[in-house]
Order: sequence, then C-alpha cells, then structure tokens
Amino acid sequence: MSRDNIIGLLLIFVILIGFSILNAPSEEQKLEAQRVRDSIANARQGQQQQIREAEAMALEAQQQNPEIASELAPELANDSVINNQLRDRLGYFATAAVGQHQPITIETELLRLVFSNKGGFLESVELRKFKTWDQQPLYLYKGDNNIFNLQFYSANRLISTRELYFKAYVDGREITGEDPIVLQGDQNRTLALRLYPDNPGGVQRQSYLEFLYTLPANDYMLGFTINTVGMSEVIAANSSFLNLDWQNSVRRLEKSRKNELNTSTVYYKFLGKDIDRLRETRDGTERLTAGVRWISFKQQFFSSVIIAQESFSSAVVSTQSYEETNEELLKRMSASIDIPYNSRENNSFAMQLYFGPNHFNTLKSYGLELEKMIPLGWAIFGWINRLIVIPVFNYLDGFNLSYGIIILILTLMLKMVLFPISYKTYLSSARMRVLKPDIDALNEKYPKKEDAMKKQQAVMALYKKAGVNPMAGCVPMLLQFPFLIAMFRFFPASFELRQEAFLWADDLSTYDSILELPFTIPWYGDHVSLFTLLMTASTIIYTRMNSQMMNTGTQMPGMKTMLYFMPVMLLFIFNSFASGLSYYYFLANVITFGQMYAFRFMINEEKIRLKIEENKKKPVKKSSWQKRLEDMAKAQQQQQKKKK
Repeated sequence: MSRDNIIGLLLIFVILIGFSILNAPSEEQKLEAQRVRDSIANARQGQQQQIREAEAMALEAQQQNPEIASELAPELANDSVINNQLRDRLGYFATAAVGQHQPITIETELLRLVFSNKGGFLESVELRKFKTWDQQPLYLYKGDNNIFNLQFYSANRLISTRELYFKAYVDGREITGEDPIVLQGDQNRTLALRLYPDNPGGVQRQSYLEFLYTLPANDYMLGFTINTVGMSEVIAANSSFLNLDWQNSVRRLEKSRKNELNTSTVYYKFLGKDIDRLRETRDGTERLTAGVRWISFKQQFFSSVIIAQESFSSAVVSTQSYEETNEELLKRMSASIDIPYNSRENNSFAMQLYFGPNHFNTLKSYGLELEKMIPLGWAIFGWINRLIVIPVFNYLDGFNLSYGIIILILTLMLKMVLFPISYKTYLSSARMRVLKPDIDALNEKYPKKEDAMKKQQAVMALYKKAGVNPMAGCVPMLLQFPFLIAMFRFFPASFELRQEAFLWADDLSTYDSILELPFTIPWYGDHVSLFTLLMTASTIIYTRMNSQMMNTGTQMPGMKTMLYFMPVMLLFIFNSFASGLSYYYFLANVITFGQMYAFRFMINEEKIRLKIEENKKKPVKKSSWQKRLEDMAKAQQQQQKKKK
C-alpha cells in the first residue's frame, strides 16, 4: 500500500470519529428518549393488565354459568381490548379462541376415548382389555405433553388448531360434554368436531374446518377425515398443504423398561414400497419426501398409527429418549405431516387411526402391512415365523392350553421336524469317530509343521477312500440354524405371551425373577432369572455330552474352552430376556439329550467300521480337490528345497 493510500484512510477515519462526536445526543436528549420508552412500556403494561383482567372476567363467567358465558362470548370477543389482542394474533379465528373445555367420552368394547373440544382431538386413549405391567389402566395417549395440531396460514397469520375451540356433533346432533357415549355390538357413531371462523368479509355462509371421526364399537381402527368447507377465503390461497404436527410421549407399559425402550421407535411405510423405521437404540430424525402411506408410534406390544387413504405429501419423523431416571415415559415421538390442500374447492382428506396391540393376525387383517412392524426377523427367519411358527402357535392356542404347555408342544413338534437333520449330524460324527485311529496315525506320521500340507493331503485321501464326507455334519447344522434364530425373534415379539403366567414366571414376555438383588451386576442386572439358569446349566451339560459323544480328534485347540465360554455368556445376555425364550431353549436342550441317547442305540459304530473298511479296498479316483492339494504340496516341497 502506498503512502498516499495510508494518508487517505487515516483522514477518512478521523472524519468518521469527528462526525460521530458532533452528532452524539445531548444528556437532555437521552433523558427525553428514556422518558418516551418508559411511557410506551407503561402503556403496554397497562394494556396487558386490562387484557388479563378481561380474560379473567370471561373465565369466571364461564365457570359460574356456562350458558351465560356462551351468550356473552361474542360480546367479550368484540370487546375493544380482547378484540385487538385476538384479532391481531388470530384474525378470523379470534372468536374461536374463547371457550370452555368440554371433554367428550366415548366407550367402545375395546377403547375408552376422550376427545376435547379444544383442539378437536383426543385427550386420552385407554385400551380397556389390557393393563400395564403393574396392573394400571393402559393408556396409549394421555397427558398435556401430547400434541395433535393442524397448522395453516390465514390472513398472514399462522393458525394452530390446538388452541382453538371446536363445536361437537354426534351423528349430526350438537352436544356439550354430556355423559359417556357407550357403543356395543355392531353400533357405529360419527363424531364431528367443527372449527368455525368469523364470517370472512362479512359474507353470510357456512364455513368450517371439520375433524370427522367414525367410531366402531368393536375395532381398534377409527375413521378420521379432515374436511374444509367454504374455507377458500379463510385459508391462504397460495397454500398447497396443511401441516399436521403429531407428538406423543409414549408411556412405559412393560416390566422391563430397557427391553421396551429398545423395541420402541417410529415406523413408516412409503406408498407402494416396504416399511422402514428409525433406529431403536438411538435418537434420530428422518425426512420422508416420497408419498407416505402410514406412520406409526410403535412400542413393544402396542402402537398408535395414522394412515392415509391415499398418501401424505411428505413428513418429518423423529424420536428422542427420556432419561433412564424417568420411570413413566420412554420416548418422545413426533411426526410433522404435510396434507395436500386445494384452495379453490372444498377438501376432504380421509385417514384412519389405529390404537391397539401389535398382534400379528389383528394387524394383518387390515391389509396395510402393519404386521411388518413386529420384529420377527429378516429374510428366511421372518418367513419361518410367518409361515410355520405363528400358524402352528395359533393352532395350539385354539385348544385353550396354558402357554407354557403350548411352548412345550411347539418345541416337541419342531424337534420332530428337525429329527432327520439331527440324525444325519450324529451319523456323520460317528463316521468321523470311527476314523479317529487312522487320523491319529497320520498325525504321528507327519509331526512336523512343514509337513502340514502332506498331512492334510493324506487325511483327505483317507476320507475319500473311506467314503466319508467331513462336511456332511456341517450342512445339517446349518439347516437347523434358521429355526434357532427364528425362535429367538419370535418369543420376545409374541403378543400372546404378554402377562401370561407359567410356573414361577408371572409374564412369559419378560424376564422371570426368583431373587431381587440389592445391587446391580454389570451386564447381568439386579435380579436372578431361574429359567435363564436352567437354560445355561442344560447348555453346559449338552456341550459336555456332545464333546464326549462326538469327539473325532479333529477339534481345533482352544475350541473346547470356547464351547464352555458361550453358555456363560448366554447367562448374562438372557437374564433380562423374555422368560418364554429361555424356557424354550431349556426344553430344546432336554429334548436333545433324549435324542442323543436314542442315536447311540440306533447307530451301530461297528457296522460303520466294517463299511469303511470295505470302502478302503475299493479303487478310488482322485477328485479335482485332491489333485489341487497334491499340486500345492509339491509346490511347497520345491520351495523348501530351494531354501535349503
């Protein structure tokens, strides 16, 4: 930078400082400005005080005599103070902001629904046939923290329905907080909650926003339609959608808070696509830009679902977990949903609301793929549960047996189906056991590490000559594995087991406890599950029997320790799992013991030995695998000779 530039910048800086000093207000001007600000603040404070006094007067009149209050409401709304305050904030909906809370209770055979005329939605949803883990009434929706709010712009103002008062009509007849309406049998009722704006532009015609509910007597699914009638001059003409803000602080309903928390999240389904969800184990937010068919606030055994007859334009869903110290609430689930809107005509957007259990057949009956919210496992594991386990379980359930007996019968049936596979596994191990002396001889013949390839080649040749396939025992075990995982997913998700007692377990869907510890053991918990202890003990016994009866001498070093380590790990993992699952694995182990003893008498190892000896005498053609092993062995020998 040149000297002239520097001098110029300094002169500009001096001029700016001088200008600010010359134009600074005097002390008298400062005092006058402060006096004006104080006067404005006092005026505003006085106006707010008048507003509060007027609102208090209106509230007192409403509480003392609702009929007089309803007559005075238009006058109060037209009062200059209230009118200015409400008109500025709510425009056409200023009058609807004044009212009295009037709950409308409707009892069906399955639900107890309490609607509110303020906001036009449900205050609470109680499932009458179910209780919480501590035998309290089971609410899926309850509390002031829950939000159902339709938002739109009107006269450059953002209107929220949650703070406005609706008028209630049952089957077309206006009601004002009467006695509970009870529905039975095949009865149906329609509940219309209408929000009336002030007449736009002084035009005398009927205009309203309507929440229309269709209430069946014996169903968890409710009809829900949002109608706009004559609202073209009320709702902003450039609006292409209405925003529905739905939030629910889901309540703890089950004994194990941890298990329920880890199975509770937001599920959603895109139009024409499969369902998806937010991860259960962490908080998250997802923007759903494609057409959305339904959104569910799903808990372990119950769900609250909003379903579009066609599709929602888009949505943003999120979850936020409460602290572990909160024993009442699990997660805050929310969905901000865009509903299509046409300002040039009346609109009717049809939906459904489901408040009910995550029972597979119940959800499947609606044909909306809601049953896919139940975590039965992916791919083949889920298909085994849907096509085999659930139908058999439901068939046995039809005999009105104890669920502990049903699990026993189900285990026996599965073991019978898998019996041929188990038999082939044991037979393969018996053949390998017969070859153990020959394999030991090869180990003595090739003791050096550099001869490992030769030894492997000789062992494979022995297998080939004896007609034994070392992989024959692995395939049957792999065929059993899908059933093992399928049952692992089925029992914790089975709604039928919820609060069903068996022996000392008071609820097969959660852990059983024979001892409550005064402290918490890391990774284990603060209780002792007897079914888990029995499962662990039987697994250790099974491991010992299996290693003794099926020892072929080819076991990898350290594998025996690993086999015993796994049951100990299961003791920690399963202690807080569903007792029905631990009970099933215990039964499976006991039945396996019987199968192993039966196989011992069914399979004659002496005959197997004679058969193998006969096979050894037969000429054997080398397989391509053996040829590759020989080539690898020769290449290894040549490399060793070069090193020497």
